[in-house]
This record gives sequence, structure tokens and C-alpha cells, in this order.
Amino acid sequence: MAGKLAFAKGAQIEHNKFGLGSVLSCTEEHIVIKFDDCGEKKFIASIVLPNLKKSDRQPPAEKRGSRRKPKVAPAVA
Repeated sequence: MAGKLAFAKGAQIEHNKFGLGSVLSCTEEHIVIKFDDCGEKKFIASIVLPNLKKSDRQPPAEKRGSRRKPKVAPAVA
């Protein structure tokens, strides 16, 4: 991997155990991936790279926070 990183930020990948995910960062030592089903995981790059495949899927849309109704104070009579 000398000189060139294996995966660019935002690359869509598939891991045989954790499923589909998006690369958050990749250096020569570590790769951080946000998986759709099990969240963010950090790996030692030299160990995990043989288990990753590039995926041609579109990145999933970011989930937005839930919208709660604002609390209304009870009217005082």
C-alpha cells in the first residue's frame, strides 16, 4: 500500500461479516468504516483490506434526527 491509499473517503465497500458500509477515513495503518447495520468500526488496514470488496451501490442517505413536538406549558387560568 506504499504511497497510495486503498480506499478513498466515501468509498462504498462490503465486508463479509459486517455487510455494507462507507469509508470514513483510510491511512496506511488504519481504516474507519461506518457500516449500515452495526455502526462505526476502526480496523488495522493490513488485516482487514483482504476482506473488503468495493461496492457499486449509492451511498445511503444520512438519517435525520427525529422531530419532536415542542413541549407546551399548560395554560394557567
